Amino acid sequence: HDAKVARQFGAKGIGLTRTEHMFFDDQKIVAMREMILADSVEGREKALAKLLPYQKADFYGILKAMDGCHVNIRLLDPPLHEFVPHDKAGQETMANEMGVSVSEIKKRVNSLAENNPMLGHRGCRLGITFPEITAMQTRAILGAACQLKKEGFNPRPEIMVPLIGTVQELKQQKSIILATSKEVFAEYGVEVEFEVGTMIEIPRAALTAAKIAEEAQYFSFGTNDLTQMTFGYSRDDIASFLPAYMEKKILKVDPFQVLDQEGVGQLIKMAVENGRATRPNLRTGICGEHGGEPSSVKFCAKVGMNYASCSPFRVPIARLAAAQAAVEE
Repeated sequence: HDAKVARQFGAKGIGLTRTEHMFFDDQKIVAMREMILADSVEGREKALAKLLPYQKADFYGILKAMDGCHVNIRLLDPPLHEFVPHDKAGQETMANEMGVSVSEIKKRVNSLAENNPMLGHRGCRLGITFPEITAMQTRAILGAACQLKKEGFNPRPEIMVPLIGTVQELKQQKSIILATSKEVFAEYGVEVEFEVGTMIEIPRAALTAAKIAEEAQYFSFGTNDLTQMTFGYSRDDIASFLPAYMEKKILKVDPFQVLDQEGVGQLIKMAVENGRATRPNLRTGICGEHGGEPSSVKFCAKVGMNYASCSPFRVPIARLAAAQAAVEE
């Protein structure tokens, strides 16, 4: 639905598909929770087999709606605590589903608690500790693309590895993606061109962009997390001190609403330049909340980015800002 709406507003593709947001339907969330709460590879693979057809159907619909356009799909990036059941009824449902006691489910839920979940077991860290998740998602994305190609469509999927801070993380995940792609293409008897890229959202990734570009075919700047980690401000908690900061002129604007060009912007500019020093044809884009904010879009155009990504209803604003940036140039 969102893909169709975005295209009607003039979008030329999708800069960020958040796969974890696909799991909130009743049946999907049960399978998702089963996968997270499983205590063995076999248990996770059993749950992933249930999730695979759901994922494939979603990707099929998105790629079809965006036929001929780039569709950038981010691998799973859930703060795990958001997806497990904390209420008694939810824990009882999962105990019945998995054939274990409620106390066992409670124990597993408690074991997943983190002091700082946004800096915890999420993003590529999840795919590295549980490679079967990356394999399932790759299978779903490329299986949907192969099916569409056989039906005469032109799917253009991109697979994005989130939250990397080192090139080794990207290499490890990329090896799973490429190995799985060979299996999928053999299974369908058809091949689909796709790219593997990464989200630059950790300052270390921006600082080592030249190295990361050896493995990544494109960079997508996740400016929400990049802002959070560069300032050291929690996006969820900034409201407690932001009014005082604005009143005392410490900050002119909320940095989560308007991109901080002086600090975060310098990291972005450096990463674009250093990434292209390694890979001259490196495509770059922005996919945080700033992608729909005019001054931020203009800054991204100025540093040489290829695209801005935002929510469907902000597409007209982003297009206007991009047009103004081109005229001002």
